[in-house]
Amino acid sequence: MGVLGIAVYYFFQVIELILIIRCIMSWFVRNPYSIIGRLYGITINLTEPFVGPVRQLLSRFTSSTGIDWSVLVAFILIDGIQTVLVRLLMVIGI
Repeated sequence: MGVLGIAVYYFFQVIELILIIRCIMSWFVRNPYSIIGRLYGITINLTEPFVGPVRQLLSRFTSSTGIDWSVLVAFILIDGIQTVLVRLLMVIGI
């Protein structure tokens, strides 16, 4: 795998890690002005470009159950996109 393939792989790994951190932190953050709350805000800002469109798409097909599945769906989509891109770059040889 070339340098670009490795960079794409690690980029998506970092995004997935931040999504996991966002999920775990959402259970514990109560004060948005604490240090943990600010770190949680950073994870939201970093992942919202991936989660926001998925949330909008899911809102068309699901009723409001109180459970936000958009992070899980975004994680699955990101993993699939990562697999396709890395394999494509391996075939191309970049």
